[in-house]
Amino acid sequence: MGPSSSAALIAACIALTTLAACGSDSDGASDTSGGAASGGASDTSGGAASGGASTSGGKASNTSGGATAAGGSVAGSPQDGPPAGYADGHASVPAEAQAEDVSSPTTVIGTGTPASCTGEAFVSAVAKGGIITFACGSDPVTIVLTSTAKVFNDKGTKLVIDGGNKVTLSGGGKTRILYMATCNKAQVYPPGSGDCNTNPGVQLVVQNITFIDGSAKGIADDNNAGGGGAIYAQGGSLKVVNSRFFNNVCDDLGSDVGGGAIRKLDYLVAAGAGPKRPVWVVGSTFGGKPGLGNSCANGGALSSIGVSWNIINSLLSENTAVGHGANSGDGGNGGAIYNDGNEIVLNITSSLIENNKANEGGSAVFFVSNNQTGSLTIKDSITRNNPRGTFETADLPGFFVKAKQPAQLINSQILR
Repeated sequence: MGPSSSAALIAACIALTTLAACGSDSDGASDTSGGAASGGASDTSGGAASGGASTSGGKASNTSGGATAAGGSVAGSPQDGPPAGYADGHASVPAEAQAEDVSSPTTVIGTGTPASCTGEAFVSAVAKGGIITFACGSDPVTIVLTSTAKVFNDKGTKLVIDGGNKVTLSGGGKTRILYMATCNKAQVYPPGSGDCNTNPGVQLVVQNITFIDGSAKGIADDNNAGGGGAIYAQGGSLKVVNSRFFNNVCDDLGSDVGGGAIRKLDYLVAAGAGPKRPVWVVGSTFGGKPGLGNSCANGGALSSIGVSWNIINSLLSENTAVGHGANSGDGGNGGAIYNDGNEIVLNITSSLIENNKANEGGSAVFFVSNNQTGSLTIKDSITRNNPRGTFETADLPGFFVKAKQPAQLINSQILR
């Protein structure tokens, strides 16, 4: 259901306000995965493997899904969707948040035709690691996956997936698209000493690409394994540049499960460790048009536990937190963004967050630092038409915030 049509746009360039806590707030996530990484020196080289690119081609198989030239989708053609990023977002982007160089790919998927770009080839390329690009022809293509592409933690310290602004990865409404977990032994513990949670692991980068119709529905949330219809990432680090996320979903009900598009989890134990490896989201779009929004019990677009975020020049709209009962029940928090944890930081810069909905708290943003050491800063941004659920922070329409201090608003408009 869309935002209330009777709600007038009320400017709320709000000064510091007293933050209210909610009795249904969840505690920070505990380390339930365990397991120490195996010994040995850590691979710090990253990037592409030497020796040139290998080519993954072949005809589409019945089990892998193939590419279609026009880009058919459960939600409609991704080519009908809005472009990546907020059109009026013009913040400078730090070097570490910019797109990666893909001029020397490890794997090129396809041999120049849509049919040569298969889901099976993509899954294989992700397992190999390195830098992945595509050669699927001159027209935009959609590659439909019927099995999830999984990152292996021993294949280098960086995995870059670049769609060249032509490739859409689809879960076909049935499949989670991309998975990374440093503490899943099946994906091999990262090289180096220390616990798998604190090991830097792999930096996963997705750029110039669209994710559509990914689904994590039916994945049990034991040990926080659910959520993340398009991308699920536990540990390591994540960067999203110039990318689009349409109609990705996860379970409708769950206390903490979330991230219709992306779920990121970190169980770092050292003080200050969370802010040191934030997720970067730059020039990207989540939803952006009716019928293309992402949804889950919590965090219709983005969800995390123990994770800091820098969101720059991005658009988040038409996303929905469809659960109910808040954290003591089955969710419904964070229409666009759900952040839970302790020492976490959320920075939203030069972005637009509008027309999102949460059944419970924070239709735009649900931000809870359980020990109240975290912080939320909104700079040069606009939030609007994010209707009130059952609770929100006073004088901060569309937000529920529990943090070290009130949300810091810098040259921003928070509108009803």
